Amino acid sequence: MKHLLTTQDMSKDDAILLLDTSAQMAATQSRENKKLPTLRGRTVVNLFYEDSTRTRISFETAAKRLSADVINFSAKGSSVSKGESLKDTALTLHAMGADAVVVRHSASGAAHQLAHAGWLDAGVLNAGDGMHQHPTQALLDAFTIRRHLVGNVGHGGPGSKQGTDTSVGADLAGLRIAIVGDVLHSRVARSNVYLLHTLGAEVTLVAPPTLVPVGVETWPCRVSYHLDETLEQWQPDAVMMLRVQRERMSGGSGAFFPSPMEYSRKFGFDARRLAVLPDHAIVMHPGPMNRGLEISAAAADHPRSVIVEQVANGVAVRMAALYLLLSGDDSTSTPQTSTPQTSTPQTSTDERNVL
Repeated sequence: MKHLLTTQDMSKDDAILLLDTSAQMAATQSRENKKLPTLRGRTVVNLFYEDSTRTRISFETAAKRLSADVINFSAKGSSVSKGESLKDTALTLHAMGADAVVVRHSASGAAHQLAHAGWLDAGVLNAGDGMHQHPTQALLDAFTIRRHLVGNVGHGGPGSKQGTDTSVGADLAGLRIAIVGDVLHSRVARSNVYLLHTLGAEVTLVAPPTLVPVGVETWPCRVSYHLDETLEQWQPDAVMMLRVQRERMSGGSGAFFPSPMEYSRKFGFDARRLAVLPDHAIVMHPGPMNRGLEISAAAADHPRSVIVEQVANGVAVRMAALYLLLSGDDSTSTPQTSTPQTSTPQTSTDERNVL
């Protein structure tokens, strides 16, 4: 693949290839030596124009686990603060020989422009652009859902965290996913709706009317304004809580709901609402969490919460994305999980070009 910019036009085969490659990458991460030599000699630049902790560290860890050289670029304290444009920054990276650029930007469409404007000859991975897309977050969410709810993981059935992942090759057909909260400002929601639909899951968005975007009726999902009704009647297999993005709300959070207490009462997820779900259902959150607002501490720390696991899975998913983007070997074999010190994950030319 040349770039990873969005989930909206991703095919089912593309998505399953990424998830299966992520599973193979995850299998290498339980070993004492977690590093693979796959991207030795390649340079990955993390180009972040917005503050980030989880995503930036996750991409940095993923690149280093694949033995790539990593350059972290933050807009704060750089020439961007002096007025340097995205184009000039891209030309600088091109001159430095960057092989891949992981970009996060406050402007929707920035990653697409960087990939297609002809400013640099490198693969571009979208780490979040405005309120548009965040494809690797959606992929790690789908990966987590698949490991818990598809097939039998270990001997504990759905929801067990032990044993071998037997969901490889599977989609998410028949699963019901509720995405709850600040949909209006969420690139995570947009990315997940399209990817989960592509993988065969049914998606319901739950939010107050003021936090539902215009045009949502064209999205491949349902919309509900009542959380309790959705949980009790629809019985979702997974509930994904979204962070209330106060920093994107002009006029403050009061412009979208009466008060934090009112929002939490109607749309916050707590132990009482968790008890309504099926026994196998899981609780998710992309982080960082506003504990006590969109999710209670009891729900966030419950054994059925997979929030910490999502962070761990993010490294494997981003390893898979970088691997498929930058692997230059023409072998026909798939990534290997044995003896990572000496064997290099391989992929076919067709696999690299499917996205």
